[in-house]
Amino acid sequence: MRAFISGCEGLSLTAGELGFFRDARPCGLILFKRNCGDADQIRRLVGDFLEAVGDERALVLIDQEGGRVQRLAPPNWRRYPAGRRFGDMHAADPEKALEAARLGARMIARDLLSLGINVNCAPVLDVPAPGAHDVIGDRAYGAAVADVTALGRAVAEGYLESGVLPVIKHIPGHGRAEVDSHKSLPVIKASRAELSRTDFAPFHALRDMPLGMTAHIVISDIDPDRPASASPIVIADIIRGEIGFDGLLMCDDLGMHALSGDMTERARAVLAAGCDVALHCGGDMQEMQAVAAVAPELGGEAMRRFDAALDRLTEPQPFDVARAEILLSEVVGEIA
Repeated sequence: MRAFISGCEGLSLTAGELGFFRDARPCGLILFKRNCGDADQIRRLVGDFLEAVGDERALVLIDQEGGRVQRLAPPNWRRYPAGRRFGDMHAADPEKALEAARLGARMIARDLLSLGINVNCAPVLDVPAPGAHDVIGDRAYGAAVADVTALGRAVAEGYLESGVLPVIKHIPGHGRAEVDSHKSLPVIKASRAELSRTDFAPFHALRDMPLGMTAHIVISDIDPDRPASASPIVIADIIRGEIGFDGLLMCDDLGMHALSGDMTERARAVLAAGCDVALHCGGDMQEMQAVAAVAPELGGEAMRRFDAALDRLTEPQPFDVARAEILLSEVVGEIA
């Protein structure tokens, strides 16, 4: 398999997409709302992808955080609360909030596993700063490092207990961004010392997780010339060094406007900087082909990390679904 994760265009794979996946063999597929109709349709799409790449070890990803970021939505799936709702409960009753976050993750994982999805791009470990853009906003578990760390750990472990791999994001921290990186490039002006105390801290605490996603942000005090996703300095010195993350590292979506250059240049930059895997979400065939053209076969450290992540996939442990329902209802104030 090759060192990139691809999207697709619609509810089923076209003949062109099937041929592309057979030839290019990406190591993963990421699903968006445009790809999610009903359960049977999603299972067919996932099965067709796995058959095309010819490897059952391929990753199938989705962003199912809850709140604003939920690709599986009513009426076919329940609506889950945003991360901040768990943070609100944490302020009043930390023990109950941690249990609710963990069991909420287990409920989401149960949904995903039934569809053949084995990776959820959560938890969000960003720590929002005053005045920051609301692209993170209520997706974060709180505004304090301790809250984000504790709830993020509960969520990540809930996924692992349920046979789904979590992705910690957005390393090394998107919480100070004053613009939305989907639209333009944020520049973080805080000092490295300040970032170490705050933004980096939750990622350091969860550095044992199997998968991580970078942030498309410039950190002026570390590398003023390149976004973190394409910065060998940030990846080597901060993500792999100070934070100590040794899991499989994917970039955030190459299609976001924070990045410059054509798709070939973007993919080449993130892979050269030290990302193990390039992530392209848009489903545009020409762009997919451009990414595939520069993505190498998984090998070396990237292959080791990929295998180590897959080794974390286990059979789901039983849990108290009724208790999870009660706690989720308390988080949102009613049955979601």
